[in-house]
Amino acid sequence: MAREKLGKDAIAEALAGLEGWTLAKDGGAIKRTFTFKNFSEAFAFMTRVALAAEKMDHHPEWFNVYKTVDVTLNTHDLGGLSVLDFELAKKMNRYFGG
Repeated sequence: MAREKLGKDAIAEALAGLEGWTLAKDGGAIKRTFTFKNFSEAFAFMTRVALAAEKMDHHPEWFNVYKTVDVTLNTHDLGGLSVLDFELAKKMNRYFGG
């Protein structure tokens, strides 16, 4: 996958098809909060995402308390968003939904 920084139009288009995610105030990241039934489900989700992220060599910034996982995605070495962020966000949405 490409590590090319996306422009505002490409970000808006990619974000429009991505349920639950919002653009950070600075425009350099996307964010979402996932809420589960309990800690075990949250941890299972994080484990599944961690394996996918490792394969992609693209890792989330996240924070977990009990049944909540707050996620921020951006491509640090580009200082903004790339296709990788949206691909990982799509995987997270799929894992969350079933």
